[in-house]
Amino acid sequence: MPAAEDLALLEAAARAGGAVALRYWRNAPKSWEKDGDAGPVSEADLAVNDALEAQLRTARPGYGWLSEESPDGPERLAARRLFIIDPIDGTRSYLNNQPDFALSMAVVEDGRPIAGVVYLPAKNRLYAASAGGPALCNGQPIHCSTRQALSGADVLSNRSTLAPENWPGGLPPVKRSFRSSIAYRLCLVAEGRHDAMLALRPSWEWDIAAGSLIAERAGCEVLDSKGEALRFNQSPPLADGIIAANPSLQAQLMQARRL
Repeated sequence: MPAAEDLALLEAAARAGGAVALRYWRNAPKSWEKDGDAGPVSEADLAVNDALEAQLRTARPGYGWLSEESPDGPERLAARRLFIIDPIDGTRSYLNNQPDFALSMAVVEDGRPIAGVVYLPAKNRLYAASAGGPALCNGQPIHCSTRQALSGADVLSNRSTLAPENWPGGLPPVKRSFRSSIAYRLCLVAEGRHDAMLALRPSWEWDIAAGSLIAERAGCEVLDSKGEALRFNQSPPLADGIIAANPSLQAQLMQARRL
């Protein structure tokens, strides 16, 4: 199946799933905390997950499935292609009636994303990319920042990422910004609205698979926190953090990490 056809499928499913999310948004959906201090989940997350699974798995019954809101199993590890899904990335923002939540959806082949969509239904912003194609926002090409100086760069990260102990080569003199959705952070870097995105703690594959491809196709270099290439469909489905920036800033960040 060509990546372009998978991308079209993801886009259609994202819009349908986004409509489900908006039905619950700002209507006080039931929510609860996951076990193991894994954060909140709501009835909206589950409803969106069900809608996406029904549409995507019906269309591609031979693909594997990995979703934050579905039980995981070893059978996906044998799948050459699989869907990696986060039905609502940024659930805390969603439950706080903020618009910065996203549906994050990717098709991964042999460990690499080949199609990815990040859709923010409350903002009507659909980011998309396929392997070998351009990164797009609402159908228009986007490109990452061309900033060359790390000093003063606008980076998306949480506070702990910029703790001095994480930067033995010297804390980068950057401006910090934040968004709840990791997928959205990657897309904001992809369209050059911020210069870099940093997450040094382990990152779930469903948070980053789609956004990493979009950022890459927008001209970013996307690596884990140790400077290695990302691989998906791992067990457990965790990456060793993620850093996305243009190649010049990426090199400077890695130098500050002394990696």
